[in-house]
Amino acid sequence: MTPPASATSLPHGDPDADLQLALRLADAADAETLPRFDAADLDVSLKADRSHVTDADLAAERAVRALLAEHRPGDGVFGEEYGSDAPTSRRWIIDPIDGTANFLRGVPVWGTMIGLQIDGVVRLGVVSSPALGRRWWGAEGLGAWTNTPEGEPRPIRVSTVSTLDEASVSFQSIAQWDRAGHLDALIALTRGVWRDRAYGDIWSYMLLAEGRLEMVGEFDVKEYDLAAAAAIVTAAGGRFSSFDGEPTIAAGSAVATNGILHDAILDILHGRSGPS
Repeated sequence: MTPPASATSLPHGDPDADLQLALRLADAADAETLPRFDAADLDVSLKADRSHVTDADLAAERAVRALLAEHRPGDGVFGEEYGSDAPTSRRWIIDPIDGTANFLRGVPVWGTMIGLQIDGVVRLGVVSSPALGRRWWGAEGLGAWTNTPEGEPRPIRVSTVSTLDEASVSFQSIAQWDRAGHLDALIALTRGVWRDRAYGDIWSYMLLAEGRLEMVGEFDVKEYDLAAAAAIVTAAGGRFSSFDGEPTIAAGSAVATNGILHDAILDILHGRSGPS
C-alpha cells in the first residue's frame, strides 16, 4: 500500500481510493499544523468545555473539510472543531490535532486523526504525526502500515503476546481513570502485567498497532479521538471496544488490545478474575 500520488481524480466508494484521499487529507493538515508547532505567536483559546484550541487546529480542520467538499461532496463530516453534518451512510471523522495540550506546550507527541465510518463502522484510518516524522494508516481489507525513516511504507501488525505477565499496557493517565471511578481496576491490571506506562494520546494506539504494546485504555473520549486509531488497530489485527466490551467508538471509553488478551484484560478490569 503506497502513499498517495498527485492524482486529481479519486473514484468514490473504492477502499483504496478512499485511503489515497485520506492520506492527501493528512498532507493538507500537516501543511497547516507543522509550521505552527512551537510558534511564538500561536493563538490559543479555551472552548466551552475548558479544553484548548489553537489557530492550527482550526486551520487544519478547514483544510480537510475543503478537500472533502471537493472530492466527496456527498459524504458527511464530523470534526472536533466544526461539528457534524447531517447523518449519512459515509462519514469522515476528523480530529485536526489530537494532543493539543502537547502541541501548545511544544511536546511533539500530537497529530491529525482521520477516520472514515461507513454504515456505522469505522473502516479506514490515518494518523499523521509530522513533528515525529511518522504516519500510520490502515483500512479494512488493506492491512495497516507505517512509513520507514526513508519514507517507504512498511506493514505493521499487533503482537502475539498471549500472557498478561508478558504484556505491556498504556493507560493514558491515572487522573483520567480515577475520575471515571476505575482506578482500582487499573491498579489490579498493572499488578498482573509486565510493564505499564502512560505514553499518551495517539502514540499509544500506534505503538499497539506496531506490536510494541498489548493494551491501551482511556476514558472521557469522543468519536473523533478514537475513529482513526480504531481503524488502524483493527486493520493491524487487534481488537477495539468500549470499557464495557461493546464494539463501538461512541461510548466515551476505549480498550484496545492485540486481540489475544482482550477478554482477559476486560475480565480483570471488571473484577471477574484476578491477574494470573
